[in-house]
Amino acid sequence: MAGTKEIKRRIKSVKNTKKITKAMELVAASKMKRAVSRTLASRLYSEYSWTLLTSLGEKLTDTKNPFFTKRENPSNKTLYVLITSNRGLCGGYNAQAIKKIILNIKNVQKENIDIITIGKKGDAFMRRAGLNIPLAFLELPDNLSLRDVNPIVSYVKDKYKDTTYDEVYVVYTNYISALTQKPEIRKLLPISKEELKESIEAVGEEKKKLDLDNAVDNEYIFEGDMETLLENLGDKLLKMQIYQMLLESNASEQSARMMSMKNAGDAAGEMIDDLTLVFNKARQANITREISEISAGMASLT
Repeated sequence: MAGTKEIKRRIKSVKNTKKITKAMELVAASKMKRAVSRTLASRLYSEYSWTLLTSLGEKLTDTKNPFFTKRENPSNKTLYVLITSNRGLCGGYNAQAIKKIILNIKNVQKENIDIITIGKKGDAFMRRAGLNIPLAFLELPDNLSLRDVNPIVSYVKDKYKDTTYDEVYVVYTNYISALTQKPEIRKLLPISKEELKESIEAVGEEKKKLDLDNAVDNEYIFEGDMETLLENLGDKLLKMQIYQMLLESNASEQSARMMSMKNAGDAAGEMIDDLTLVFNKARQANITREISEISAGMASLT
């Protein structure tokens, strides 16, 4: 059994660790509150933007806009946008997103895949895996704005239009609650009527809250050139969807970090209790041994 001094040092060390994890939990909780607020505030606009495009479904058949046209003879690469965090200590947040994309591309040759990484954790893993990363964004701010998304959108849009890529997917983590975050893959380009409807149906309960079914049945009157309208809508939709996925991922990251630090603090508390019990047993054993030695010494004098 370890000596009492060593046990006391371990108890002190664990207590210091618990203070750190508690502080990190409080910081993550504060950031999570702001991130969740911004995510929920923009979610309405994001979902209705998809609904608006669904209402254009009947008119998309004749369009020549590349955003809404599936390539007839796809032969080029597929682009993935992987959203992870810059820091760890957030449970399985990064691992689940990375696992999602690895399972999705495991049967595809590496030379047919490019990955834009957002976050240092995903970037480091993808480079170790030997995958091609044409662009990396490692310093996006927590207080994200639409302006911060412009470089990502510009690259995706330009490379898709010049047929460098046939399809574009985004791997992100969808915020469901403080306890639940779900990694997902969403097809960003090309946009099709069927995929828009599937995306809206996947919203589930949110769909009922937003009354999206009624929104799809609304009739819209459009004036001006339809191709110009689709170009503008496609560009704004692209930006809004990437922005929303970044917000969802940020809220998920802070929630996962808060819960991870809470669990670490609880584990530290249990360890302190166990070490205190061991310390008390060791001290009791030392006292018993000293009493026995004193008693033996007195008996030898009589």
